[in-house]
Amino acid sequence: MYITRAIEGHIEAASRAFKVVLITGARQVGKTTLVRHVGERRSPPRTYVSLDEFGPRAAASEDPELFLQRFPPPVTVDEVQHAPDLLRSIKALVDRSDENGRIWLTGSQSFPLMTAVSESLAGRVAVVRLLGLSWSEERGGAAEGTPFRPDRAAGAAPPAALDLERTFARVVRGGYPRLAHPDAPDLEMFYGSYVQTYIERDVRALVDVVNLAGFRRFLRAAAARVGGLLNISDLARDAGVAVSTAREWLHALEATHQVLLLQPYFENIGKRQIKAPKLYFVDTGLACYLAGWRSARTAAAGAMAGALFENHVVIEIAKSWLHRGREAPIWYWRDKEKREVDLLLAEDGLLFPIEIKLTASPGAAERRGIEALRRAGARLGHGCVVCLVASAFPLSADVDALPVGAVL
Repeated sequence: MYITRAIEGHIEAASRAFKVVLITGARQVGKTTLVRHVGERRSPPRTYVSLDEFGPRAAASEDPELFLQRFPPPVTVDEVQHAPDLLRSIKALVDRSDENGRIWLTGSQSFPLMTAVSESLAGRVAVVRLLGLSWSEERGGAAEGTPFRPDRAAGAAPPAALDLERTFARVVRGGYPRLAHPDAPDLEMFYGSYVQTYIERDVRALVDVVNLAGFRRFLRAAAARVGGLLNISDLARDAGVAVSTAREWLHALEATHQVLLLQPYFENIGKRQIKAPKLYFVDTGLACYLAGWRSARTAAAGAMAGALFENHVVIEIAKSWLHRGREAPIWYWRDKEKREVDLLLAEDGLLFPIEIKLTASPGAAERRGIEALRRAGARLGHGCVVCLVASAFPLSADVDALPVGAVL
């Protein structure tokens, strides 16, 4: 069973415009399935080779030139971070031809991989980032619409109604494609294996993680902080590790596409602003597993319900941009008086404010942050409160209440 991904058209367009296309993202988000599916429908079909396998990895590392003779273009090389020296040989190969799209690459480790790519393939490569499945992809609407923006969402076709239970079923399950299949594995088994097999292995490839028990405590402590301001000292204290270690581990999680650090918006809006980023997990199912929420019912009734709901909406909005080949222009705003707007979309010289509230009855209280931002002098576009209402309706002349399904 293949689920169409919204980013397919962008990959095809990038392949026509650039000599190399690199698809990055966490393990298990569907990079391999995506590139094989899209590559096989081309003429001629692309050769596929994975550097997760020992033989091809050894060949690519020991003799990159011979490797490219054995697997000539058009070719897709999966998990290319295992053989960084191959990138220099790819540069030499693509420079001998004017043909675009001959080499597709995938990779899971962002920081070291992107450093190697920028050194070897600058100007030759289009970088595409893939996250887990979005709700629109799951319900067959991958090719529909444009990236989410509040002013476009209110007049769109009504989305499928999502109540508290259905929303948190998706929050707890997460967006990994394997879990969307009819024969999906047990959630606890899947995420336990994911932490053991992928995160610990990938992180240990980036940093020297000797204290695995401490690293697991760090993961759980990070998951308990989703939607909150990042205080690295508090995080280190709860994990029982040094601040320098916590900072290194957090960078490794960011490099392996496990967490998103949402930065504050500045541009002289007010003079007393909070400068710390907010911490989100790229997959809410992983956050729920690490924080101990095993069912939709307990998660929806638990102390972290609002934070998990916020994490879910932020990531789904990011997917709506990234999966259409656009960087997500997202920020948050908070001042010293704790007035806050959960999310800002910056586009066309305007800030589109988005509040994310776990309520089915939004009112004036949910607009207070937006009004404070307006008084601080921001140029605001149409805003919204994303919540659990059944259908969209105006809260004011320039702020709508939107059902959570409108952003998924």
